[in-house]
This record gives sequence, C-alpha cells and structure tokens, in this order.
Amino acid sequence: MEDELNRLKGDHKMPTKEIIKRTMKYVKPEILSFILALVLLAINVALDIFLPIIIGWITDDLVGMEQAALVSNNSYHKVLFLAILYFVIALVNMVFIYIESMLLQKAGQRIIYKLRMDVFTHIQNMSQNQFNEMPVGSLVTRVCNYTQSMSDLFTNVLVNVIKNALYVVSVYAVMYFYSWQLSLMMLLPVVIVAISSFVFSRIVHKVFTKERKTISDMNTYLNENLSGMKITQIFNQQRYKDEEFIEKNEAVRKTRFQVILCFGIYRPFITLIYISSVAVALYFGWLFGVSSGGIVVYHQLLSRFFNPIQNLADQLNALQKAFTASERLFNLMDVMPDVLDKEDAIEIDHFEGKIEFRNVWFAYQDEEWILRDVSFTILPKQTVAFVGATGAGKTTILSLIVRNYEIQKGQILIDDIDITHIKIKSLRAAIGQMLQDVFLFSGSIRDNITLHDTSYSDERIMEVCEYVNADSFINKLPKKLDEEVIERGENFSQGQRQLLSFARTVLAEPQVLILDEATANIDTETEVLIQESLEKIKNIGTMLVVAHRLSTIQHADQIMVLQKGEILEHGNHQELLQKHGYYYKLYKLQFEGKN
Repeated sequence: MEDELNRLKGDHKMPTKEIIKRTMKYVKPEILSFILALVLLAINVALDIFLPIIIGWITDDLVGMEQAALVSNNSYHKVLFLAILYFVIALVNMVFIYIESMLLQKAGQRIIYKLRMDVFTHIQNMSQNQFNEMPVGSLVTRVCNYTQSMSDLFTNVLVNVIKNALYVVSVYAVMYFYSWQLSLMMLLPVVIVAISSFVFSRIVHKVFTKERKTISDMNTYLNENLSGMKITQIFNQQRYKDEEFIEKNEAVRKTRFQVILCFGIYRPFITLIYISSVAVALYFGWLFGVSSGGIVVYHQLLSRFFNPIQNLADQLNALQKAFTASERLFNLMDVMPDVLDKEDAIEIDHFEGKIEFRNVWFAYQDEEWILRDVSFTILPKQTVAFVGATGAGKTTILSLIVRNYEIQKGQILIDDIDITHIKIKSLRAAIGQMLQDVFLFSGSIRDNITLHDTSYSDERIMEVCEYVNADSFINKLPKKLDEEVIERGENFSQGQRQLLSFARTVLAEPQVLILDEATANIDTETEVLIQESLEKIKNIGTMLVVAHRLSTIQHADQIMVLQKGEILEHGNHQELLQKHGYYYKLYKLQFEGKN
C-alpha cells in the first residue's frame, strides 16, 4: 500500500500519454538542443562501432605478415595508418561525447529549473487549509527528489535508452555482416537476456517502490523530530526516539539490501551469458571459417552488444521512476488553490479600515463549525479586541480577513467591498500581521525586517526600529542590522523576535494591523515596550487584537467576547464589566489570580 506520508489528497494514476504531453511543454523550448544531441549520439555510436572493425583489420594484417614471415614497408605503413586512424576516431568520438553531454546537461537543467520554479510558485499560492492537509515531507520530496528524478530523465535516462537501443540494432547488423551463422546463434542468449531483463525490471521496480516508501517515511520522521528536539530533550525521550529511529533505519537497510540482492543476482547472470556467448563465438567462428580479425571484431562487438541490453533494464527502471516522479509532480500542480482571485477582482491602493462580518459561517472540515452566523462591524481606525476561550474562533476571524481560508456562508467586507472581489495580493499588502509564533529566516536582521526588499534605506529601517523600540537591543549588537540570524532566530529571545516582527509589520505601512497573541510569551519589560509602540500606531489604522491578558486590551474601542464560535457579548471594557457577564467572570478570575 502506498505510504500515506508521501501522498497528497487527490493523487491519482495518470495515463502515460498525458504525462508525456505535459512533459513536452517543458521540453519544447529546448528541442533543438535535444535534436543536435541525438545527431551527435548517432555519430558517436557509428564511430564507436567502427573502432573494433579497425582492430580487426590490424589483426588480419598482423596475422598475414606473421604467416608470410615478412614485414614489408607497405604492411608497416598500413598498420601504422590504421593505429593512427583508431586514435583519431577515438579522440573525435570523445569530443562528440563531451559536446553531447554538455548540450543535454544544460538543456536538462534549464528544464528542471523552470519545472522546479513552477512547482514552488504553485505551492506558494495554496491556502493555509491545504497546507494543513499536506504532509510537509511530501512537498519537500516532490520539489527536491522528484524534480531530480526528472532531471535524470532529460540528461541521462532518455538519451541512454535511445543510445543503447541504437547500439543493439547497429552492432547486430555489423555482427550479421561478419557471420550470419554466428549472429543467428546469438539470438538465443539475446532472448534469454531480454526475458531475464524484463523479469528483473518488474521485480526491481517493486523493490525500488518499497525502498522509496521507507526513505520517505524516515525523512518525514526526521523532519518532525528534529523540529521537536527541544521537547525530546526536556522530557528525556532520547532513548525512546532512538528506538523509533532504529526501526525506521532498519526498514531502509532491509529494503536497500533487497535492491542490492536483486542486482547481485542479475548482473553476474548477464555476465555469465556474455562469457558463454564469447566462448561460443570463438569456437564456432573457427568452424565457420571467420578470419582472425573477424573473430576479434566479433569479440569486441559482443561486449558492445550485451552491455546495452544489460543497461537497458536499469534505464527502463529509471525511466519508470522518472514517470512516477512526473506523475507525482503533475498531481501536485493539479491541486488547485482553494483561495484564488476572481476574474473581476480589483486592486486597492488604500483602505480606510472599515471591516464588516455579515452572517459568517466557517468550518475547517465539513460542517464542524468554528464560526456560527457571526456578524459585527468595525469602524475605521478603531481598536477592537477579541477574547474568549481557546477554540472560540478568535484567530480564525483574523485568518479569514486576510483570506487564508474561504468562508462557507456569509460575507466579509472591507470598506463595504466584499474581500473576494479584492485581489489577494492587494488585500494582504494593506494588512499587517504580528503573530504569537514569530518566524525569522536565516540571514541578517535587515533581511528579516525588509524581507529582502532593497527599496528601504537603513535610515528608514532604523527609524521604524526606534518607533517600535527594537533599537533598544539592535544598537547593542556588534553588527547592528547586519547581525546574523540563525535558523528560526534561535539566537534571539522571544521578546526580541517579537520586536523584529513588529518592525517588519510597521515598515510595510499597513492600514489594518492584526495582533494575534503578540504579547503572550514575552517578559513584562518587552511587553511595556510593545504597548508603548501600540499606543503610537493606534491612529494609523484599524487594529485587531487577540489577547488572553485582559489588562492589555482595557483601552480598546470594542471588545468582542466569543464562545463556541458565536459573539456572546460586545462593548468596551467598562460596559462589559457592568453587564456582569462572561467577560466580567474572565476579568475577575485574572484579577483575583494576580492577587
């Protein structure tokens, strides 16, 4: 059964004809390079087959001179000429092989570059809901491993399949010319090789499939456990994780051994048939009266005959592997993003900041409703807070505003325009988001604030950093804005990462600012800095805040209290306290908890 960790929702078997048709879309721009490479390949095969013939001529001349017991000048010059001719043809052949290889490699890499970019761009356009359904390990495997398999297809597999097939036909024709009797006798080992290669390819395909499953399983396991290494160490689970990894590692070892065993039986068997064929050719060649040079040519040609047949099994398997990789890539590219711009979607340069929910219903799966008939209106430049228990729908509301997900029922409007009629890029450009779990990329502080947008000057960046109080620690760093950020920003504290995230958001000059638990995991001193920054930008645009600490939202213009996906009550801090409702209970619990 297919490893579910390596599958995506919607994966299906594609006809070979469709795979070829879609692959040709990427091949067409490079078709001239492939045609020229095939011409050079044909010349290469012809020259390579001609080399044994020259050796045969030299052998006949040498045998003739030995029998005559005389070396004439003409014979000497003829052998010397043939030796030089052999060297020149071999040298020219190597030049052709080099040109052919470079043509294929450059064309193949351009194809894979374009394909890899298309796949990555397609993934970036998918919705958050789709990422929740897709194993990260599978996406990484498709972008990296499967594109590499297709790279082998264009730069190695296809050309070698054609080359080996051409070798088999051409070599057999020359062998038939030297001795049709011997050539007919060679048909028996050819049939044996063909049948054994076919059986081998079927068996090894199953073994390779099993091997890829175990490798994908181990990659997924490593990805998850390396990310969660801190938890493993905190709870002293190293031994348990070692045992789990031993199981994954052992599965890879066993399947790899099966692959080696298949090749360990197949290759010596083909070699035995080849040696047997050489012995038969040597004996019966003498009986059929083939010349010494002819027998030497025949011996040389046999190696050029059996090697391609033996290689064809490997290459046909690689071809199958490449087709499987292509199928997986095209399956991924067939997964249409859940959130797309409508044809009549418009660009918005600036938002006033009015936000309205009209009878909004939303569920991540089926009808397991997270929001139930939610309606509210937020006026421009208001600060509105959302409070409630975990799972009440607070973060979901913020995600829906930026169209990370599509709602099932109702309408969401900004400035009285349905957000589905606004281009996604335009919508998100006007909304700044500061999340609880700050993600920093490897690079510098500058890169993480500007996200590699070179249009911002250092003066402007530092101005924003001062605005959000991030300069308080940046100026203390040896390299300041050029200070290195390691993976996930682990060389900075949670509070420092939040301040960098805040600077990143403010630099983009949003008209709507979203803060999702932005002060949840930081120290009191950093929280004070952020609160000061929030006060500064309060009048810049509409601000939406999710917070568990009710002390941080007391000055909000509106507070929406959610419970089980519905708005239970709303008003400002004082109004909600006077109602003695759910908000009052939450506030009392937190206030009493501090005392």
